[in-house]
Amino acid sequence: MEPLQAKLVAAGTGSLLTAVTMTPFDVVKTRLQTQPPKPKSRQLFAYPPPNACCQPNNIPCVRGMSSLAIPTFSRSEVVCVWDHGVWRQERVNGFYDAVKHVVRAEGLKGLWKGAGTAILIGVPSSTCYMVTYDHLLHSVFPLFVTPSAFTPLFAGITARTFITTVTSPLELIRTNLQSTPSSSANPNTLRSVISSIAILVRKQGPISLWKGLSATLWRDVPFSGLYWANYEGLKSWFNRNGREGTSVAFASGAMSAIIAALFTSPFDVLKTRRQALIMSTPSHTTATVPLLRHMIRTEGYSALYAGIGPRMAKIAPACGMMIACYEGVGKFLAKPL
Repeated sequence: MEPLQAKLVAAGTGSLLTAVTMTPFDVVKTRLQTQPPKPKSRQLFAYPPPNACCQPNNIPCVRGMSSLAIPTFSRSEVVCVWDHGVWRQERVNGFYDAVKHVVRAEGLKGLWKGAGTAILIGVPSSTCYMVTYDHLLHSVFPLFVTPSAFTPLFAGITARTFITTVTSPLELIRTNLQSTPSSSANPNTLRSVISSIAILVRKQGPISLWKGLSATLWRDVPFSGLYWANYEGLKSWFNRNGREGTSVAFASGAMSAIIAALFTSPFDVLKTRRQALIMSTPSHTTATVPLLRHMIRTEGYSALYAGIGPRMAKIAPACGMMIACYEGVGKFLAKPL
């Protein structure tokens, strides 16, 4: 197989594998990032008294549970539930709680919601991204970028900017498929999301499909630059110490992804929240800077790292698998020179 064909097949294999195996982490991360803000309200007691109920007066308490009334909520909302020593709310509290909520409401298949769209996005976009980066790294930027240590940084930034811009409408669909539904009894479906997007396009024009692109670029472009700069540096270090092969590619990719993800997680939250708000609350501000200020003011700085656990759990093995497949399968399939 010709080198270019081998690279295309290798990139497609890696992106397909990561899309199928990592989608549950993406679903959980998106739910954690798009759930309603935690209310800031006054509690009457440090702990709920026995058999107290926080539900509205016209709705009976759930048998076997007790809780505490918080008067700042509307009478139609269930505020809080004290269940066997643990606060239960409509919110999800962490990775495992989010998994349980999704499975309970939508079944096990709910964890793979948006997998089809992820494959539709991931396979062609990741394939084009990897091949574009490879070409820029070895054939374009070495001609005018000095010192050579900056070549992976600029190649990654350029490749990611182009691919993210092209695939932004598909990313909008995937984010809204995986976002927190309006109620557990009304999960988001592909039909409902497509209908909402069609209405958005009729009202605001086709350019609305690229809403959220700036926040996505704020996340993906720095991530890509940091990732590739660290990856090439780590791989060179391993090679100087006599280690090479797919295991080195996997380790370098995973470690580089963790470093880049830590720096760009706030932008990931902004991107996810902005694209979800476009559908769920069209009147809400979705400009990046005002949304950032609103989140910090109402939810605190911790909101900028919502979902970081599942994001790390996904991104490290995903990037490791992707680059290991690209280099390992590519070398295996390519004709010897």
